[in-house]
Amino acid sequence: MENAVAERANGILKTEWLYRMTIPTRKACRKELTRIIAFYNDERPHMSIGNQTPSVAHTQSGPQQRMWKNPWINPDS
Repeated sequence: MENAVAERANGILKTEWLYRMTIPTRKACRKELTRIIAFYNDERPHMSIGNQTPSVAHTQSGPQQRMWKNPWINPDS
């Protein structure tokens, strides 16, 4: 629970990309991870931050508009 955000990101990286790949060397792995993380941060929109990329959301201030609803936080919406 202490690293929930990091664990979520790691899970996404694994299920969307890494489990489908065969990477022969550590050097190739580093190269793929660099590419995947750049895509995740700069190109892939995230519903939890208003369908923006993390790079764009990071430049903004204030709360982000979420595209999904959490019934535990606001059950009337």
